[in-house]
Amino acid sequence: MSNSIRKAETAGGIPVLTEPMDGSASAGFMIAVRTGSRDERDGIRGLSHLLEHTVFRETRSMDSFQMAKLMEGNGGELNAFTAKEMTGFYGITLKETSDVAMRCVADIVANPLINEKDTELEKQIVLQELSMVKSEPEEYVHDLFESDLWKGEQLGYDEGGTEESVRPLTHTDLRQYYSERYGRPNLAVFATGGIDPDRVLSWAEDSLDGMSAPVVGARVPPKMPGASHTVHASAAEHVNIGFGFPLGEGTEAERYAESVLASVLGAGTSSRLFQRVREKNALVYSIYETAEHYSDAGYVASFMSCTPSNVPKALEETAKAHAEFRKEGLEKDELSRTKNLLKGEIARSAETTDGRIYRMCRGFMTHAPPTAPGRPWTSSTR
Repeated sequence: MSNSIRKAETAGGIPVLTEPMDGSASAGFMIAVRTGSRDERDGIRGLSHLLEHTVFRETRSMDSFQMAKLMEGNGGELNAFTAKEMTGFYGITLKETSDVAMRCVADIVANPLINEKDTELEKQIVLQELSMVKSEPEEYVHDLFESDLWKGEQLGYDEGGTEESVRPLTHTDLRQYYSERYGRPNLAVFATGGIDPDRVLSWAEDSLDGMSAPVVGARVPPKMPGASHTVHASAAEHVNIGFGFPLGEGTEAERYAESVLASVLGAGTSSRLFQRVREKNALVYSIYETAEHYSDAGYVASFMSCTPSNVPKALEETAKAHAEFRKEGLEKDELSRTKNLLKGEIARSAETTDGRIYRMCRGFMTHAPPTAPGRPWTSSTR
């Protein structure tokens, strides 16, 4: 088997991407659903995330405890995530017990019960998760920034919703949303590690082709807003700041270029922002630049964390770094050094089953380049 991505389709039209890894002792399988917070309407914000949690509770063949024992007893892990444009369910096991991962992942997606008791129980867990978000200011500032940047647009709503939007949701809401969004036109399958691509295709056909095929409308691209900035002061007397500007859909080459240029400015300890604002002036604890890409939009932004008294000077030095970069362009070795940094990140990620499968999924579902230095799972994980 060669380490190359193979794309096929089930008889029902579901894309199946596989990437065998020579010598891998593990196998990973993911079913992604093209639905997330971007696809929710007023009155059901946070429903995608609550549904992702609830389908684990019980399927037609087993409950969550039985499934957990089955997976863990076979050296496996079962989890899921909700993002703005997709929901993903994945299982990773030993190569020799891969049947277990395939069975459990497909069962969760194709055969959930979604009853009232399970929905109410899982809702309490989700509400606790949402209450924890603000206690992590370096992550929370990302949510605030995107909410400000995409204000009034579907991309501006957080993946998990809010406590106020989640509390009224019912199992009837979840069942309705499942019937509207969880079907063949919205599914894609990914597998990597010690796998047989033909066997994966057969599994996908047997497990998923029997699902319904709801009519799913096209997404409306967001209107391009102006630049945005967000300041979040935490109880610990620290300030987290994010500021940046939106990107259009762009070509594949443009997306790669945006990621590389953002990395020159703010990825790694040799980047311009880290050296200038932190190392030379000691104005921040952390600072970085990221390019985030969705299927038809994106943004470039700088994020920093510092004490309140350092904010004016930190912003001034950051602005100077951007102005110099725009005026003078790349230094002699910056491009090659940054490309090698990103190659190293991609190579390290490619050595793990979960790293490969998520890279495949994200690239296919949102057309994001693997060089994007942002948070690895821009989502709420179970």
